[in-house]
Amino acid sequence: MKVIVSEEIASVCPTFVGACVEAQVENSKFSESLWEEIHTLEEKFRSELTTESLKEMSGIAATRKVYKACGKDPSRYRPASEALIRRMLQGKELYQIDTLVDLVNLASIAFGYSIGGFDADKFEGDTLTLGVGKEGEPYEGIGRGMINIAGLPVYRDSKGGVGTPTSDNERTKMGINTTHLVVLINGYDGNEENVRKNAEFIQELIKKYCKSDGGNFFIYK
Repeated sequence: MKVIVSEEIASVCPTFVGACVEAQVENSKFSESLWEEIHTLEEKFRSELTTESLKEMSGIAATRKVYKACGKDPSRYRPASEALIRRMLQGKELYQIDTLVDLVNLASIAFGYSIGGFDADKFEGDTLTLGVGKEGEPYEGIGRGMINIAGLPVYRDSKGGVGTPTSDNERTKMGINTTHLVVLINGYDGNEENVRKNAEFIQELIKKYCKSDGGNFFIYK
């Protein structure tokens, strides 16, 4: 898998750094041990953050800034990491989907980066390009129906959009039968060290919960 950062993104976020984790995995419907990790982090964040202060987390603040620079209201189209942590702080249960989705959500919450998790066998072509959504561009968000991605950062394969920081696309979503995983970490804050740590954390999680060797990852800018 190759990932290209377009000039559209580089011009509004010249410090952007991303990571692509790729691995062979075995998914499952539920992992009790994984959810113990999630609940531990919930308790920690509820003691440390509020729905206002979470916006100051480096990864979230930087993503919101890029949304505004691209012409999108980050309070209407919240980055996924912010939406997940916000839900947690409001005392609501996180949605339990399956082990792959749940561990990607944990990784996103832990570092504050919006992270896309994909079934790589559903991609068209071998290259993803990070650009900005256009007016009228068709995009079906997972569980959200058709959404307006104009002004949102978006990864596209040869067929079209597959992921934004607000919602990934139904077409390439992970499922219980997913075996070829690709995870994209969006470091709009330019903190390469944290992005690497986030990628390594994901590798640890899939080793523990997805019968995987952890695969490999690379940094892209």
